[in-house]
Amino acid sequence: MEVDWEKLIPKPRSRFLLVQCNECGHKQIVFDHAKIEVKCQVCSAPLAMPKGGKARILGRVLEVLT
Repeated sequence: MEVDWEKLIPKPRSRFLLVQCNECGHKQIVFDHAKIEVKCQVCSAPLAMPKGGKARILGRVLEVLT
């Protein structure tokens, strides 16, 4: 009997995102379930706002990191 490990061990629903700031163009890695407001490290513009589950991403998502 073969064990189906994908059903026994679920994949996470959360991801890390590479987000580009709309104000200055700086690229930053953001967690998609952020619990606090995430600001750009260069210009302090908001990149992600918490919503209780997935965060609202305010910048441009360039890549989904796995």
